[in-house]
Amino acid sequence: MSGKLEGRVAFVTGAGSGMGQAISYRFADEGAKVVAVDVNPETAAATAATIVERGGEAVSAGADVRDKEQVAAAVKVGLDAFGGYSTLILNAGIFDNQTPLLECDDDLWERVIGINLLSAYIVTKAVLPHIIEGGGGTVVTTASVASFLAGSGGAAYTTSKHGILGFTKQLALDYASKNVRANAICPGAVDTGLTRPFWEADPSSLELFSAVPARRVGDADDIARLAVFLASDDSSFIYGHGVVIDGGFMLT
Repeated sequence: MSGKLEGRVAFVTGAGSGMGQAISYRFADEGAKVVAVDVNPETAAATAATIVERGGEAVSAGADVRDKEQVAAAVKVGLDAFGGYSTLILNAGIFDNQTPLLECDDDLWERVIGINLLSAYIVTKAVLPHIIEGGGGTVVTTASVASFLAGSGGAAYTTSKHGILGFTKQLALDYASKNVRANAICPGAVDTGLTRPFWEADPSSLELFSAVPARRVGDADDIARLAVFLASDDSSFIYGHGVVIDGGFMLT
C-alpha cells in the first residue's frame, strides 16, 4: 500500500460487515487509525481485531447511530485512543426491500430514515467539531444510485438516499472554509451480507446486472478503494459530489 492515509484517524460507521468492514481494512492498510463502529459490538470488535492482527491500529465501539448518547460514547473511545479525528465515514445503512409507500408502515419508514439519514446528522454533529479542531479533514458518506433514481429501492430507502446526497452537498458548502471536504459514494449493486439474501430469494433480479457494461455486481473492496481516494489528498479538488460507482448501471 502507498500510505495515502498515513496519520489520519477515521471514524467508520457500519464497520462490522460489508462495505464498512472493507473500508476499515483498506484505510488501515493505507496507514489510517480506525475507530470501527457498529450496532453489533462483536462484529465491530472483530473488524478492529483483524486490523490489529494485520499490523494496523484500531479500536471498536458498539453504537446505534440513531442514539446520541451511544454515538457520543463511541466518539470518546476514539478520542481516548488516538486523540482526535480527521476522517468520518458515514456508512451505516439498511434496505427497505423495495417497499412502496402504501405498503410501508411507520416502523419501517422510521427505521430506514433513522439509520440511513437521521444518523448522518447525529454522527456528524458528534465528530465534525473534532475534525475542525484538528485542522480539517474529510467526510465520506454512503449514498446510492437511488440518490438519483427511483426503482433501486422503495419509498423510504430512495428518500433516505436522496437526502444523504443533499446532506453531503450542504456539508461541503458550509464547511469548506474550515478545511473540510465532503463527498458521497453512490454505489449500484454491491455483493454484501445485506444484498445477498435479497438476490438469493429472487435470483432473477441478478439478470439485470449481467446486462450492465461491467457484466457484474460490485464487491465491497470496489467501494473501499473509492473511499480511500475521496478521503485522501488525491481528491483534494473534489467537493460535494456524489461519485457513482455502479459498473455502468445508470447508462442502461
